[in-house]
Amino acid sequence: MAYTVFAGVGQWRAADQHSRQYGFFGFDPELDDWMALSDGLPDQVEVRHIVVRPDRPQTIFAGTQLGPYRSDDGGETWHSLSLPEGTSAEDSVVWSICLDPNDPQTVYVGTQGTAVFRSRSGGGNWERLPISLPPGAIVMTFPMRVVRISVSPGDSDEIIVGLEVGGLVRSLDGGETWQSCNAPLLELAEQDHLRSKILSDDETEGMMDSHSMAISQAHPDAVWLANRMGLFLSDDRAATWREVGIGRFSPLTYARDVKVSSHDPERMYTALSVAAVSDEGSLYRSDDFGATWSRFDHGVEVDSTAMIVAEGVSSPDRVYFGARRGRVLGTEDGGASWRSWQLPDGTEGIYALACV
Repeated sequence: MAYTVFAGVGQWRAADQHSRQYGFFGFDPELDDWMALSDGLPDQVEVRHIVVRPDRPQTIFAGTQLGPYRSDDGGETWHSLSLPEGTSAEDSVVWSICLDPNDPQTVYVGTQGTAVFRSRSGGGNWERLPISLPPGAIVMTFPMRVVRISVSPGDSDEIIVGLEVGGLVRSLDGGETWQSCNAPLLELAEQDHLRSKILSDDETEGMMDSHSMAISQAHPDAVWLANRMGLFLSDDRAATWREVGIGRFSPLTYARDVKVSSHDPERMYTALSVAAVSDEGSLYRSDDFGATWSRFDHGVEVDSTAMIVAEGVSSPDRVYFGARRGRVLGTEDGGASWRSWQLPDGTEGIYALACV
């Protein structure tokens, strides 16, 4: 088999109690169907992040509830990449994976709490980076987690980590020391329309609710942030932030994902919805590095929160996105036509998506 798209599912609080809330699936274009992946993976595997190595698409990383896994044969078989001895069960629950764009042998893994691990050998050996909870982090009814890690395409020493619900921290010395990026985000939260509290008593909760980040090789100082309150842009490597105003282009502003195309550094995608749990979602694209946006999906129904977008490693015409209640939507021709599938067995809880 030759899988072209991978989707990962993990438990989420608002799913139907009778639905399947775990699994890892690969799309087989010859069968035109989704296949459950299991060879070498944990039983009832939960997957919340998937990364395809761009220079070697047969190598795929997946983050599970029992640590990171890697496939070297395009998803057919998998093996565990053991984190350091003594790593707790909580610190083994993977929420994010990042490959250093300057060295794909360097892999970062983010887990529950504020744990970040780095391997310089493609996952063979790991070291834990010393990150503390930053000022402004909110105590929620679920554990803190590292939802995204970004490494500057021009300097591997520059690392930014997104925490849910804890804002951002960055390192400028390769992970030796870390500093909070939350002060300007908390300042923005003083504006009435950027205040939001759902599971705490603090109206800065929405601005601390980081979901995704993106960095472009053509704009090395720029960092994009998607969070509960919309899209935000830093022009100085996360030192200061400004609101983009995605509401000028979309009636939906809850931003769950933002990505820069690996084929065109000016092209971007963002997954927008009403809220974390909703019956509506959409995919927007920008061809001018976020100056303007337009809806990209059409002719398909997005019946729940749009969670994640993935562009093909091998082709910019292959773009897919996943909706929370188990629907995957995609185009193989650059947006001219679209299809959608419901994952097998009524699966709900899509977190991860990747395309070769």
